[in-house]
Amino acid sequence: METEKICRYLQSMLSEKRYRHSLGVAEEGKRLAQYYGANPEKAYLAGLVHDCAKEIDFGQAAELLRKRYGITPDSISVQQPKLLHGPLGACVAQSEFEIYDPEILDAIRYHTTGKANMSLLAKIIYIADYIEPNREFDGVDQLRSTAYSDIDQAIIDGLDFTICDLIKKHFTIHPDTVHCRNDLLMARQKLRKDETQNGKEYL
Repeated sequence: METEKICRYLQSMLSEKRYRHSLGVAEEGKRLAQYYGANPEKAYLAGLVHDCAKEIDFGQAAELLRKRYGITPDSISVQQPKLLHGPLGACVAQSEFEIYDPEILDAIRYHTTGKANMSLLAKIIYIADYIEPNREFDGVDQLRSTAYSDIDQAIIDGLDFTICDLIKKHFTIHPDTVHCRNDLLMARQKLRKDETQNGKEYL
């Protein structure tokens, strides 16, 4: 489906505020993709549709996943139904917007929880959702700066913020979020170890 048609469809599905946010994520995703050498067209499209299922009623979202798409929501997402819009959004993007690119669908599916071994596009959409121009919260300017110098660190910072907020509210934490953070931290630790060992080889 052409981008213009998708925009019209989204305007009919989403509130004005949510639609503006989606445009913001699309533009931010495109900028990040250009900066990091990812595909800007894919980033724009993934950002545009990432919240296409956000305003579907929680109960209806779970039912749609089960009955229409054959997906059984995990127990954490059932407890925190806001998480359902990621996997449901990936399904809607495919069935309604004719988006079949697995990398785009994966970025939509995990834009809220994150996951281990994220592609560059998934990382871009995750952090673009945090820092798009309409976002206003303490620390967003620093996070924007970090996103354009070290995207993995920006994601870790975003995950830390999310996890701390969930802990304060006594909410459960989705395993994908924990795996995402652990994966990024372990990769950084391995990189530092490799750099140290390589440095010793030249002594």
